[in-house]
Amino acid sequence: MTDQLTREPAGPTSPTPGPGRDPLRRILPLLEVRPGKVAAAIALGVLALACAIGLAAVAAWLVARASQMPPVLTLSVAVVSVRAFGIGRGVLRYCERLASHDVALRGMAALRANLYERLAADDRPVTVRRGELLARVGQDVDDVGDVVVRAMVPAGVAVVTSLGSVILLGVLLPAAGVALAFCLVLAGVVTPWLAARAAARTEARGAAARGEVTALSLELLEESAPLRVAGRFDARLADLDAADARLSAVADDGARTSGRAAALGALAQGLAVLASLAFGIPAALAGTLSPEALTVIVLTPLAVFEATAGLPAAAVQLHRSREAARRLLALLPADQADVSDTQVTRGICASDTSGGGADAALLTLSDVAAGWPGADGGPVVAVEGVSLTLRPGSVVALAGASGVGKTTLLMTAAGLIAPVAGIVERSVDREVIGSPDYRSPDGPPTERVPDALFVGEDGHVFDTTVLENLRVARGDVTADEAREALDAVGLGDWLAALPTGLDTVVGTDAAAVSGGERRRLLVARALLAPARVLLVDEPAEHLDGRTADALVDAVAAHARATGRAVLLATHRLTPLAVADEVLLLADGTPGAPDSAGAPATVVARGRHEDLLATDPAYAWAAAQEA
Repeated sequence: MTDQLTREPAGPTSPTPGPGRDPLRRILPLLEVRPGKVAAAIALGVLALACAIGLAAVAAWLVARASQMPPVLTLSVAVVSVRAFGIGRGVLRYCERLASHDVALRGMAALRANLYERLAADDRPVTVRRGELLARVGQDVDDVGDVVVRAMVPAGVAVVTSLGSVILLGVLLPAAGVALAFCLVLAGVVTPWLAARAAARTEARGAAARGEVTALSLELLEESAPLRVAGRFDARLADLDAADARLSAVADDGARTSGRAAALGALAQGLAVLASLAFGIPAALAGTLSPEALTVIVLTPLAVFEATAGLPAAAVQLHRSREAARRLLALLPADQADVSDTQVTRGICASDTSGGGADAALLTLSDVAAGWPGADGGPVVAVEGVSLTLRPGSVVALAGASGVGKTTLLMTAAGLIAPVAGIVERSVDREVIGSPDYRSPDGPPTERVPDALFVGEDGHVFDTTVLENLRVARGDVTADEAREALDAVGLGDWLAALPTGLDTVVGTDAAAVSGGERRRLLVARALLAPARVLLVDEPAEHLDGRTADALVDAVAAHARATGRAVLLATHRLTPLAVADEVLLLADGTPGAPDSAGAPATVVARGRHEDLLATDPAYAWAAAQEA
């Protein structure tokens, strides 16, 4: 379904990370993880596992020593140590989980915020389904964040505790220490390496399958009625079953990998115990090792291998996080220099007009051709040869029949589509807008660069209150500002009739309101946005003539009052007397042979009154609306 598409970078996407460009390392800075907090989580994990190893060692010594029936006072320190290690293990493990999950959850929140910020600032178009995008900013972000709690912390804990355990056994019996080190390498290096190799074959398929399941599920939930009407519901349901089967097959492959890794880890643990017995018993018989020390050497490995038990899963998580990072990087632009170069070659540039005065141009199109990629990869030009300039307070209208290319031109002006030819020049206003960065509450306000805002017919309305839908434009919109914007677009009476006013929930994608009310709600949201240029597509859609004309008048009055610029696309001509200039678009050249199917061009331009007097076709079309 076409409305299942949303924006994803097309054109020059982020380069696929090659050797030396690990996608996980590239995206980790967006997690904003503090090394001190990670070190604290690892330290707590080491202490918790040290308590477990100490508990096993002291308990083994206590049992062996108690069998010799010594004076009870000689056992008191060991008894207290057993209690301390038992309590400390649980308390420290809880503290380690709190610390590691705090790092991971804060990292996920920071990654999402940084991801949304970069997506919002990216001018490139996106053509991925909304369900796929939801999977990426949902599950993939979680997978990247899990690298801290499920990979980095377990690996750090395993390295420190394994080294300490080898030293402990090496002091008691060097041969046992060497055997333990060999078995720990088998369980902590070889086993995770095998698990990672197996995960490399499954994680890419698993990520793709999860994205497909999410996309199909969302499509079935949101488009069930149109799919049933088209007779495609059962086919899409079968596609979902097939995608779910592929995901289950990937999960089964991963389970087999985890089972083999667990078996190899258990084998390494058993070998360590047998090696301790093989080296310890002769030493004890020879008198070089006490019976109490023999029990410590034999039983301690049972606790030591708790450190390596999670490493195969950590290796799998590391690969899963790397694959998720690769998918997230595909959404983002390349580094800042690459993005700048791409924009210049595509004919998009930004001019610093911070000192340009009140008449500085906010948006300039110079001989622009707009279109979409064709089936062969080449551009299919919809409209060409368009030049215009928008200054503060100006209103320019694009008029023409439906399908002539008005929306394509607006999206090109907004930077959502790269121009096929010509130059789109947008101003850069360096005012500070909005409240301080929520992730740095003590820091200065975040600098924003207001740009052109495209107000499309299919803008999303969220399943929340009227006020929160308006706050999508600007998070600090007050109730009074919301009422003023709704009054401006003619929704004052509608708001007054709502059961709870601004707190009324509008339903999924505004299912509880009419098409005209939804259209005006989107325009009201645009009026509250901080952008200096509004690119409004068909504001008269789903509205009667009188209401549509009043809405265009309100948008124009808002532009004049606030110093914004408005580029308006419409097929309705009656209200265009408020425009400073009207550009009439038509396919091909009227009267020219073989002009059908040629890109649309500007066939007439001027003020509304002048076009009525000089262009018979324009005057006739306006008369039909009356």
